Amino acid sequence: MKIDFTGKVALVTASTGGIGLGIARGLAESGAEVIINGRSESSVNQGIQHLQQAVPGAQLRAAIADLSTPEGVETLLKVAPDVDILVNNAGIFGPQDFYSTDDATWDNYWQTNVMSGVRLSRALLPGMVRKGWGRVVFISSESARNIPADMIHYGVTKTALLSLSRGLAKFVAGSGVTVNSVLPGPTLSDGFAAMMKDEVEKTGKSLETVAKEFVMQNRPSSVIQRAATVEEVANMVVYVCSEQASATSGAALRVDGGVVDDIV
Repeated sequence: MKIDFTGKVALVTASTGGIGLGIARGLAESGAEVIINGRSESSVNQGIQHLQQAVPGAQLRAAIADLSTPEGVETLLKVAPDVDILVNNAGIFGPQDFYSTDDATWDNYWQTNVMSGVRLSRALLPGMVRKGWGRVVFISSESARNIPADMIHYGVTKTALLSLSRGLAKFVAGSGVTVNSVLPGPTLSDGFAAMMKDEVEKTGKSLETVAKEFVMQNRPSSVIQRAATVEEVANMVVYVCSEQASATSGAALRVDGGVVDDIV
């Protein structure tokens, strides 16, 4: 199977590191022009430099914008008014006791994790429909179906993305545009590495070993019994954006290592 995005323009939100950067690299390696988004000029430049080294000759474009506000989305759309592929990866996470999670925190998570994708899809889907081809992917999480008690506010936003992607897939049915969500489980991302930094330093163990122990303690239903790599998650996203995945729409595609214990 050869995936070729030559002539396609892809926007990956929050793509200066972690899963977003991995997705951007996978799309660039397959020939897409990729718009790199982050909240600061330094982070975007760093992401672009990384990709230029990893994928020589990659076509890259910078889009500096904080997508937690309508104004930030408008700023991004000035750089990316028309794309073929939209990967809604922007999101925040963090544990917090439900009783102490105030309205401002709930709203911040909702605006960043959900409304950024709503606003971008509303603006960019019409162009895809007119062309008769397009791909929209929402990066959800296994926490959408396996709601963590210490991150209820996060889990709720990720569940919302499943409804959003399914509804949009039906909304553009028959247009040649597909809409799907991808649900990573514990992944060796930059954010996970930062969360595990103290444990790695304290024990002297590798990040991979600490991550495996975390999975076995906190996600014992995992079938692969380890954390996924960024590349493993990115591979699923690249595939679902491809021409080869044209019959997949409205799906919730799990890259959770089998954490969610069901057969569907």
